[in-house]
Amino acid sequence: MKKPLVAALFALVITGAVAAPAVAAPAPAEDRAAPAAQAAPAAQAVTFAGTVSLSNCSGSVVRFPASEDDDPAMVMSNGHCLETGFPAPGEVLVDRASSRTFGLLNSAGTRLGTLRASKIAYGTMTDTDVALYQLTTTYAQIKSSYGITALTLNDTRPAAGSAITVVSGYWKRTYACNVDGFAYRLKEGSWTWKDSVRYTSACQTIGGTSGSPVIDNATGKVVAVNNTGNEDGGRCTDNNPCEVSENGTVTVRQGINYAQQTYQIPACFGLDNKLDLSRAGCTLPKP
Repeated sequence: MKKPLVAALFALVITGAVAAPAVAAPAPAEDRAAPAAQAAPAAQAVTFAGTVSLSNCSGSVVRFPASEDDDPAMVMSNGHCLETGFPAPGEVLVDRASSRTFGLLNSAGTRLGTLRASKIAYGTMTDTDVALYQLTTTYAQIKSSYGITALTLNDTRPAAGSAITVVSGYWKRTYACNVDGFAYRLKEGSWTWKDSVRYTSACQTIGGTSGSPVIDNATGKVVAVNNTGNEDGGRCTDNNPCEVSENGTVTVRQGINYAQQTYQIPACFGLDNKLDLSRAGCTLPKP
């Protein structure tokens, strides 16, 4: 995983090796080389509007296709970015009180203000790596106060070859590439994720980009959440995920980065953005 910034630095100081799944942020000078911010090559201009910075990761204010303006707004990041620490394999957090804060950014990446969570609506690192926070403000209030519209989660699975942009609110930089394909299973240390999105090599995401929205350039909608990459060529270890095919074949792709699908999330939220894991079509892991 691309470690959360604080966790990554702490791990290096204490053990020199321990890490967490997903992308947390080491200092820029100490990170591997990464491309400068790139403009999205698509019809839709991809900006930082609606993205947020966390204390150690990235995220975004998101809405579902059926969300209404007076619904409590949601922030999406990675499960490994939760302030409670990494959820254990099989662990699912639901409706957990939280007062975490997020720095809301405008299109240029300038911080506009602070948003606050009322709870962790959902968080896990099982099958996927996602955290969804419910905020104390509605979409309409955010629009009125800051002029920012939430990003919409697409409820359709992305296609291989799609042009995408990973937008990091932590680093205030973007990474443009394409969906290279999908990993049937992506295994990293104790965690296993299903149907992960694999980027082409141009998206050299770094620590701190964990939780960044992956935006489809053609639609402007969120199709995945950035979470990890194979840093050293290791096989299925922390910070070195491996792909496992349906027949059990293991493939290691050093320097390649990944995201987790988000198209399945909207089916699990109903009226007033309320989580309901028993809804028809909801496939997210349950507690």
